[in-house]
Amino acid sequence: MRLILPPLPYAADALEPYLSRRTLATHHGHHHSAHVSKARVLTQGTSLEGQELEKIVDIAATRNAALYNAGAQAWNHAFYWASMHPGGGGAATGAIAELVEASFGSQNSFNEQFMSLVNDFFGSGWIWLALDQDTLRLLATPNADSPMSQGLSPLLALDMWEHAYYLDYEHRRSDYAAAFLAHLADWNIANRRLQAATARANRRMAAGASR
Repeated sequence: MRLILPPLPYAADALEPYLSRRTLATHHGHHHSAHVSKARVLTQGTSLEGQELEKIVDIAATRNAALYNAGAQAWNHAFYWASMHPGGGGAATGAIAELVEASFGSQNSFNEQFMSLVNDFFGSGWIWLALDQDTLRLLATPNADSPMSQGLSPLLALDMWEHAYYLDYEHRRSDYAAAFLAHLADWNIANRRLQAATARANRRMAAGASR
């Protein structure tokens, strides 16, 4: 992923009534854009200028807190936008449906654990569905962190910063999370991310076996 502000993967009003055009305009056009701009300024004249965003975030994690925060927020936001789809939500489909069943017991149990994590989460950050080897995990990360810092592969993300939901839901962020599960979560992209993560793991195993 390049260090640019990617366009939304749908029209600004496509997620209504669950997320309004006003929210997306403010969130994407101001907050996400600001993270991208700050990361670009912080990389100018350095060895990271022009590098892929993933590399910038990885290197900055232990060297430059300001750049890590800006870069990781830019990455997380792009991932979040692509985690939603008009007409999405509902039960998981495809290969990931079997993993939801195996990892959480049922779709209902997954939904309950997701909402419990949302309700217990304090402060600002992210809720993630991630792949941990061959098991799915739900986890919350503060600020700009993501499951990648724990060696996990993120599959879906929900932004829990106030600007993600306050214009539409005010303090009712559990309603925002419930709308994500019921109407917005893109299980198709989750399946493609699962396939890519599995392929990466298989390549690493093959490379290790050939040594």
